[in-house]
Amino acid sequence: MAADRVPGLAECARALADGEVSSRVLVEEALARIEATQGTLNAFRLVRAEAALAEAEAADKELAAGVRRPLLGVPVAVKDDTDVAGEPTAFGCRGEFEPVAEDGEAVRRLRAAGAIVVGKTNTCEFGQWPFTEGPAFGETRNPWHTGHTPGGSSGGSAAAVAAGLVPAALGSDGAGSVRIPASWTHLIGIKPQRGRISTWPRAEAFQGITVNGTLARTVEDAALLLDAASGQHEGDVHRPPALSVSDTVGREPGRLRIALSLKPPFTALPARLQPDVRARVVALAERLAALGHEVEEADPAYGQIGLTFVPRATAGIAERVREAPHPHLLDRRTREAARVGRLLGGAPLRLARRAEAMLHRRIGALFETYDVVLAPTTAAPPPQIGALAQLNGLGTDRAMIAACPYAWPWNVLGWPGVNVPAGFVGDGLPVGAQLLGPANSEPLLVSLAAQVEAELRWHERWPTLEFDGAVREFRPPAAS
Repeated sequence: MAADRVPGLAECARALADGEVSSRVLVEEALARIEATQGTLNAFRLVRAEAALAEAEAADKELAAGVRRPLLGVPVAVKDDTDVAGEPTAFGCRGEFEPVAEDGEAVRRLRAAGAIVVGKTNTCEFGQWPFTEGPAFGETRNPWHTGHTPGGSSGGSAAAVAAGLVPAALGSDGAGSVRIPASWTHLIGIKPQRGRISTWPRAEAFQGITVNGTLARTVEDAALLLDAASGQHEGDVHRPPALSVSDTVGREPGRLRIALSLKPPFTALPARLQPDVRARVVALAERLAALGHEVEEADPAYGQIGLTFVPRATAGIAERVREAPHPHLLDRRTREAARVGRLLGGAPLRLARRAEAMLHRRIGALFETYDVVLAPTTAAPPPQIGALAQLNGLGTDRAMIAACPYAWPWNVLGWPGVNVPAGFVGDGLPVGAQLLGPANSEPLLVSLAAQVEAELRWHERWPTLEFDGAVREFRPPAAS
């Protein structure tokens, strides 16, 4: 089966509801694609073949009885930081992990919508880095060019969707970990408002900077998965107002004022937007202007926002290290970050969290003039496999900031952002751009993303891959 004939999430749901295909067939095909590519892409940490087939048969019985749910019988994947009952949650770490007893709230809601989780996708250790490599599971590779990373930390989910192994997947985003791999694999990646998708059994994740989000080939599919997974557990700290996103796909966003922001937020380490990536983002801005939007250069007043990010991120790592069943097996960089987090976990962390309200006011002032911010998702295309994995702590920080200086401020703010494909650079490597908005602006961002998608039709371009029993070499496309 060729990759360009793999149906999307909404298409699968419609075909199942109309009786054109069975859930068992869709799940069998997804499992076959996963098996055929695991040796090349290595997108999955764990595959639930037997359980998924049993769940597919149960879904087919429901469909035959006239039951209809939004994703009834559709195969999806979730990142291995998310609990799936009966399976371990290793979160990129080495060692043996006990199966968890209950689904996380996001998985519970996906199941309630009828989705079938076929497996758990690879992620780097505790989701810290924009690559998906590690001694626990090896190297996850980019379907567009297997010599390069798909990004991270939701790299396994991105690789699985980009290659057509599953139509959509759940990821998480603490500093761009949905948007960065979406950018580097030519996908839509939605980082929703904090609390939109529950992180339970954690009341909040990584001191509130990490949220669950969705990856898909189309805006419609990413929005459909978002709506299915959205909602809070009674123990959640963050409880944004309920809203529907899917019904804004195809709705005209109106004439918007868009701020093109090309300047990276200040970091203590150097970051520079590569010219070829800049050209792709500027070209997207020009297309938005051609659609009738008012686009002009303007930057959010980020100031020293990084001073509030570091305590929250490292304190979150320290919490995870304290809970780890095999701390001696953790990466040295993880242990170093945890030490910093323990030092910053008192007064600096409290100050960082209190500063969020001030940052909302200062950065939010931009939205008195503009409706949306358009910014690069990354400053560079995806690095080669191994380029970051063997660095020391400072070297990794330098490389991360140089490649990915744009995404993390919106995690401090807790506001929504959507990565959209911006084209290809160099040796056929995908790059993306972010549509960023204020609190609870997912409907506007999705409406705008869908409008651009209808114009550019980026979802029609696939990596060259065949699922015919023998995995062929991925041939990168020419830059565009």
